[in-house]
Amino acid sequence: MGKIIVAITGASGSIYAWRLIEKLSKGSFNVSEIAVVFSENGQRVWDYELGKNLTFDTPLKQYPNSDMFAPMASGSAGYGAMVIVPCSMGTLGRIASGTSNDLIGRAADVMLKENRKLILVPRELPYNQIHLGNMLRVAQAGATILPASPSFYSHPKNINDVVDTIVDRIIDQLGFDAKHFCWGE
Repeated sequence: MGKIIVAITGASGSIYAWRLIEKLSKGSFNVSEIAVVFSENGQRVWDYELGKNLTFDTPLKQYPNSDMFAPMASGSAGYGAMVIVPCSMGTLGRIASGTSNDLIGRAADVMLKENRKLILVPRELPYNQIHLGNMLRVAQAGATILPASPSFYSHPKNINDVVDTIVDRIIDQLGFDAKHFCWGE
């Protein structure tokens, strides 16, 4: 996979991004770079919910959402996948309409045009008809919609176990083996 983009937008659920970056940075996956982009509200929600700095084993490259000259704004930069977690409905709507007015939107557009993996993790409920239509539109364009809807058949013992039911599915969708609870095993 090589290089992965993790974008964090203003929906609640920053812990999903934290755990994803934490797991991907441990080195057991073939990730050479994790590029991180926060939307303005994504940074605010992260600070409010977590208050944690980005410090992990794998080098992270953080880019401002306003930096349209960042490498991920071009398909030639070679990022293999992008995960937007959590993905606000505003971000999803802008991607669905092809509006690339910031780095997150442009990078998502690049993933779609280059036929690379784009995973959107909405953390919103309930969905209205516009949300559902936008999800259908991006799915038809090649994105994967992976709602932050945790499962409980693994008998999670704490909040990280619950969060990991989503994060491990994201890792599976990236093409890695997350070594997690699988139904029927």
